[in-house]
Amino acid sequence: MSHQSELIADDINAYLKQHEHKSLLRFITCGSVDDGKSTLIGRLLYESKMLFEDQLAAVEADSQRWGTQGDEMDFALLVDGLAAEREQGITIDVAYRFFSTDRRKFIVADTPGHEQYTRNMVTGASTADAAILMVDARRGILTQTRRHSYLASLIGIRHVVVAINKMDLVDYSEKTFQRIVEEYKTFARQIGLDNITFIPLSALKGDNILTPSERMPWYRGATLMGYLETVEVDDELMQASPFRMAVQWVNRPNLDFRGFSGQIASGVIRPGDRIRTLPSGRESTVARIYTHNGDLPQAVAGQSVTLTLDDEIDTSRGDLMCAAESPASVANQFEVTIVWMNDDPMLTGRTYLMKMGTKTVSATITDIKYQVNVNSLEHMAAKKLELNAIGVCTINLDQDVAFDPYQDNHDTGGFILVDRLSYNTMGCGMIHFSLRRSQNITVQHVDVNKQARQSIKKQKPCVLWLTGLSGAGKSTIANLVEKKLFAQGHHTYLLDGDNVRHGLNKDLGFTDADRVENIRRIAEVAKLMVDAGLIVITAFISPFRSERDMARGLLQPGEFMEVFVNTPLEVAEQRDVKGLYRKARRGELKNFTGIDSPYEAPLQPECTLNTVDITAEEAADRIVAFMTEKGYLS
Repeated sequence: MSHQSELIADDINAYLKQHEHKSLLRFITCGSVDDGKSTLIGRLLYESKMLFEDQLAAVEADSQRWGTQGDEMDFALLVDGLAAEREQGITIDVAYRFFSTDRRKFIVADTPGHEQYTRNMVTGASTADAAILMVDARRGILTQTRRHSYLASLIGIRHVVVAINKMDLVDYSEKTFQRIVEEYKTFARQIGLDNITFIPLSALKGDNILTPSERMPWYRGATLMGYLETVEVDDELMQASPFRMAVQWVNRPNLDFRGFSGQIASGVIRPGDRIRTLPSGRESTVARIYTHNGDLPQAVAGQSVTLTLDDEIDTSRGDLMCAAESPASVANQFEVTIVWMNDDPMLTGRTYLMKMGTKTVSATITDIKYQVNVNSLEHMAAKKLELNAIGVCTINLDQDVAFDPYQDNHDTGGFILVDRLSYNTMGCGMIHFSLRRSQNITVQHVDVNKQARQSIKKQKPCVLWLTGLSGAGKSTIANLVEKKLFAQGHHTYLLDGDNVRHGLNKDLGFTDADRVENIRRIAEVAKLMVDAGLIVITAFISPFRSERDMARGLLQPGEFMEVFVNTPLEVAEQRDVKGLYRKARRGELKNFTGIDSPYEAPLQPECTLNTVDITAEEAADRIVAFMTEKGYLS
């Protein structure tokens, strides 16, 4: 690559050292379709003289092919991520480019402008220090302009440049520029954006990119490159924040060395500093700051280090090391904002994995307070979040985590939600605050526990979870199983889908969200009954694997047995004891499993019963025999 610096010719080692210690700015380009994002990035790359030789050759070839020269090259051919998607038949979330000037290094994320790619913009913005919001001077502020502005504000990007592009197509009109500035300022005040810089430019012609434009003498502000080279980066800001480091792994190569490795999220740490590890709350003093190149006198935000401590405190992966005098908070219930990034909707009551720094916990969305219409900023009622939707929710975790509000620390206040079965990323979120009730509720110790209850009942408590289509025979088999166990003197309880909907769950319908909540409640009740020492038999369609997996996760290993009552749809429909399939086929019954709502068959059930080949009585005998074989019945 080529670079204009006298040091290259005079002292290559000095140049390399200078380049190594340059600050790094991460920024994102966003805005509506065809506002010129890719052209702008191409211009920045070209003007900074940091294109690879093959990239330069490609641009020159394109220039000759299209009959253009010099500043009128079609830079979008070089950097458009969506064009690469179409050509290669793959999905590129964000197109990243890297370049440098004598003053700073840059990573730029080019995100698609189409509304359906809103999640891609969030991906690129999650690590950005600044955002360049492109506006076509001919079209002004559009819906997607507002959408991306709101997301930039939500994610906490501190520096926003409104680049009013294609000024050459409006005769470099100051009046047009000022009209767009005033319109955007009005909207920005509504979403809390205040650190905004407006720059009129032409990415194609190069106006106000590297040098001031002679064609816009009325503009006396910074050029775009001048702004990018001098704007404050978040790494500098985070060094002034309290020390935070999530433990990535515990390093113990021998008995004489035990270190805690991770990347410093914020603050500065030195040997002798007092730290507190959360959520345990244990404290110690930093003895050494170890790196591959030797010990450091101090380490700052952004560095990856290994800390050794004076005391052998119990700390493991996922714990958060904090400055002892200003520790993070600890809780397990929060109000959060969630940006949903998956085609499958987010449902209340469904359990996901939450990855927060180096810690992974189970998380359940307990309530959607409201969904935000990013075009009008209106708060709307919602029972689920669809792809690209943004909602303010409450969330409950299965254990305490250390956190800071997202507005104070993005690393310790941000998280992603992951599907428990596929491990696909489903959404990302930002913590506002912990719920007060999470700090007031503790686990109360009781002397008569599950072990004592199961001992007196002479059985191993468990849940037999029968799942299958309507008409498969679940209720009939469950009833027979309970009768056989009761006759043997065992303590049981049968939770049947229809019976529960007459009482505990009578407020729930049959939408996907209500089905999820129905199973969540049943799973919690079953857990309590297992704690009471009972053998619990459930008979529910329970169509979604994620909810059955959630129910399993509430119990100890070996306490949950999934029984798949495997009856083909055509057989279940022929039986149709309740006439439900006929109603569903006529359109009188919506969201009926197997007809217009999916059923996800178990992948690895403990027991499978094919009710086409065996009777209900034989199926019940097989379950009892299975329980005896596995030691549940004494």
